[in-house]
Amino acid sequence: MTNAGRFNNKIAIVTGGASGIGYAIVQRLIKEGAKVVAADLNKDSLENMQKELGSNFLGLEIDVTKEDQVEKLVELTVEQFGGLNYSFNVAGASRPGQIVELSETDWNFTVDLCLKGVFLCIKHQARQMKKQGAGAIVNVASLNAHVPMYAGAAYSSAKAGVEMLTKNAALELARENIRVNALLPGLVESPLTAPLVENKEIKDAYLERIPLGRAAQPDDMTGPALFLASDDAAYVSGASLLVDGAWAVSGYPDLSRWY
Repeated sequence: MTNAGRFNNKIAIVTGGASGIGYAIVQRLIKEGAKVVAADLNKDSLENMQKELGSNFLGLEIDVTKEDQVEKLVELTVEQFGGLNYSFNVAGASRPGQIVELSETDWNFTVDLCLKGVFLCIKHQARQMKKQGAGAIVNVASLNAHVPMYAGAAYSSAKAGVEMLTKNAALELARENIRVNALLPGLVESPLTAPLVENKEIKDAYLERIPLGRAAQPDDMTGPALFLASDDAAYVSGASLLVDGAWAVSGYPDLSRWY
């Protein structure tokens, strides 16, 4: 349920903001009064969002694996809206493959985007938040930070890294009054998971192990994500919030037949 006015006059960055979970977070933040900068490589989607969301939104074509671009993202956010209160680091993708077959290129692509990108974002977001005296950062990891996935060594390892990076950032930044937490989604129907959920056999294998009996929608992630950023979580930092329909208490499907 939208909490109108909760983020009035607050400024947020959302990476991966042009689709899936990131897009849903952008929309929810704006509905609750925030000014939002979305960073993504999907220029067309960002342009459409600009028309849809108006003056409280800025879309920037940014590669979060490039430090100079991440630094520019924060600088332009401050230039446009006057500061930075919250960051949601959502950008991620995967190139799956069994370990004995996975190329170095595909490993680097996945780990750089999912882990290095979060590191670079925290680094520059926190620098600005330190200047302001406070802030909150939410990093989107995954259930796969805890549970391995066949052909997902790079993705699972990167997301486990995001969870530990979150804890380390929470430790280092607490004295600056900056909170850092991780959101760990289970199966979410989004462009990232389309190859899985559009295959009925694979989707059924997942659903057998999700006690709530369905995949999540991106909107299911917005409430938990915004809670972690909000004043309601003022004493929450270094935490990992599983949002997975109770999947973690079940088990992971065997995907070996599809790889």
